Amino acid sequence: MLPEASLIPFLDSPRRPLDGIRVLDLTSAVAGPVATQLLGALGAEVIRIETPWAKPRNPSSALPHRTETPDEPWNREPRQNELANSKRSVALNLTTDAGRETFLDLVERSDVVLENFSPRVMGNFGLEWDTLSERNPQIVYVAMPAFGKSGPWRDRISYGPGIDAMSGLSWLTGYADGSPLKPGNFYCDQNAGLLAALSTVAAIMARCRVGGQTVELAMLEGELQLIGDAMVGQQLSGREPVRIGNEHTSAAPHGVYPAAPLLGNPDSWIAIACRTDAEWRSLLSVWGDESLCADRRFSTGLRRWKHRAELDALVRDWTRCQDPEALSQRLQRAGVPASPVMGPRALLRDEQVLARHSVGGLEHPQVGLSPAPQAAFRLSDTPAPPKNAAPLFAADTIPALREVLGYSEERIAELFETGAASDRLQEHP
Repeated sequence: MLPEASLIPFLDSPRRPLDGIRVLDLTSAVAGPVATQLLGALGAEVIRIETPWAKPRNPSSALPHRTETPDEPWNREPRQNELANSKRSVALNLTTDAGRETFLDLVERSDVVLENFSPRVMGNFGLEWDTLSERNPQIVYVAMPAFGKSGPWRDRISYGPGIDAMSGLSWLTGYADGSPLKPGNFYCDQNAGLLAALSTVAAIMARCRVGGQTVELAMLEGELQLIGDAMVGQQLSGREPVRIGNEHTSAAPHGVYPAAPLLGNPDSWIAIACRTDAEWRSLLSVWGDESLCADRRFSTGLRRWKHRAELDALVRDWTRCQDPEALSQRLQRAGVPASPVMGPRALLRDEQVLARHSVGGLEHPQVGLSPAPQAAFRLSDTPAPPKNAAPLFAADTIPALREVLGYSEERIAELFETGAASDRLQEHP
């Protein structure tokens, strides 16, 4: 639950950078929804196109039902609520001629189509670039294939953890005596989502000069940028990079160390980075262990690094009895970089996060107040907080058909009768 201080729904901004832009969102999983969520917060009208039977009826991770509305567990899935805010939800069956034609009618009235399918899927729907641009020459078509639309891996499918492995990021993640490890969160997906949003905005800006165009964001190539130093090092030295955990290539002590329980949590840690002799002396002044001042093993930066295993053991013995927040403040005042290691519970109560409303509450019709992170940037005159909580599944099908496309009630009824569109979750045919 959010603390009381953060229960402030984000107000809609009267001016946003992408006001008047309409995005058709065909994405799933994490990377694509991250991109369209950001475009929505920036002001675009994001219409999420979903298959009428797209959601599991009883997801195991569903949040508690906290309102008087009907109990629909598929609308209470946490990732849905995190990544679908600032969007609308429309259910269309693109495997039907009528559903496909309805989508193309939306394309005529939109600015962007964004998808993260494997390269063959849009062709299977009959919705490749030539078809989209014929209906709307100004359309920007953004694709996010795992490995790109060319090359021997063109048709391979992968989620973020697979690309973490194939990009080399997992090879670098882990400890010196251990195996490669997956990064702790959806690192690849978040990175690809940000790059897709950036390239979409660039293509929109270029339309006045070149018209519509395609944007291809290979998720693998997005992540290769994150390990450029390792690849350059390999090329220059011929040596394979090694995993070093929380260590540094030249500084010590440098790592994450156990601390006394914080807020009753026994899994409590503090991060300390000591890079120079001056920082080492400052660390000793806080530590108060005079014997270390005369210990030749730690008299210079090079000696500390060579004896980092012994030094880390001493640091751990000291920090495990210290309050991580208090010790961090003492070290920072002395000029030593340090911070408690924050988990989600602590972050939602952190004074900096609360003061800046970095995470706030959005009122969801079936979950109640749900946390929603703001974008990491702030624009002074055109703010971009989330516009609305995640929509209920297919809640905007009828409004979009009426308001965006101007369909008659008879035509809408026909789409529903034939299964081309829906305003509720359907059984898989």
